[in-house]
Amino acid sequence: MLPPLGIIEGFYGPVWSWSTRRRVMERLSYHGYGFYIYAPKGDPLLREQWFEPVSEKTQAAMAEFASACRMQGVRFGVGLSPLGALASFDDIIRQALLHRLQFLDGIGVQDLVIQFDDALADLPELAARQVELVHWVRAHCAAERIIVCPSYYSDDPMLDALFGRRPAGYLETLGALLDSSIEIAWAGEEICARQWSSGHLERVADQLQRRPFLWDNYPVNDSSALADHLHLRGFTGRPAAIAPLCSAHAINPALQPTLSCIPALTLADSYHQGNAYQYMESTLAAMVEVLGESLAAQMFADLPVLQDAGRHSASRDKQRLRDIYALWDHPAAREVVAWLDGSACSGPGP
Repeated sequence: MLPPLGIIEGFYGPVWSWSTRRRVMERLSYHGYGFYIYAPKGDPLLREQWFEPVSEKTQAAMAEFASACRMQGVRFGVGLSPLGALASFDDIIRQALLHRLQFLDGIGVQDLVIQFDDALADLPELAARQVELVHWVRAHCAAERIIVCPSYYSDDPMLDALFGRRPAGYLETLGALLDSSIEIAWAGEEICARQWSSGHLERVADQLQRRPFLWDNYPVNDSSALADHLHLRGFTGRPAAIAPLCSAHAINPALQPTLSCIPALTLADSYHQGNAYQYMESTLAAMVEVLGESLAAQMFADLPVLQDAGRHSASRDKQRLRDIYALWDHPAAREVVAWLDGSACSGPGP
């Protein structure tokens, strides 16, 4: 059984180009990825400036990408973080939000994610305020699917340290008050979950009163701790048995778009193959498809350096690796060279 698979471009740092997005979307659509949610933390029009007008150039680019998704049979979505709206959800905020929703409707958004993540959450009756806003959004937009990313989207205590202690019963209150047609994103036991177990997903579903929408923070590498590593190996810890326990499975890609396609292909393999799945075999097969045989052989051999040791630990090999990957006229090889040269960014979460 294959759950709905998709990309949620929700990382911090440099924002991909629209042509890059299209290449990733088209490649993965052939492997069962049926939705693409545009939600980069680096686009201020989705976060700090969510109420500002959108330029004609940006409108045209988003509409063109939405159209390309439809042509490929892929649902197009946007993640919107209406920062500051919860503190005073008054007529001024509602009018600004209505204008943004009308714009999103106009470009053909099918999936709308309302994101409350990675922002201070020290408001009274937090869950109830969030539900009020989300229900208002649902009543004023044409999106076919509404997804909420909670303030506390993981069990990870790091969220409490960064954004304030989570209210008692937060998930249970959110699940009880939120209309059952609205989905809730969940990142797992840790912000970057190492595995997803059936027991964990069953417990979360009980709290949320619905199956969680999985926001999977692999192969993302946008934090200061992760940017020194290229996440290339196939997915592990996501057994096919979890498919009926989630409403969808979205992966947050790495900063390197072409390289992100390698583990993405293995997730589809994991679900399709079930107990027969072998993650290293799938990794090599995905590399061959994305990179071609010769570059795949080189990158597979360099996995212990690129993913495990990382950029700084591999300083002795840096020039050797740079010389090797500079020989290939391939976007993935260029991504490796840029990474070796120090391309990185940081951010606290998904």
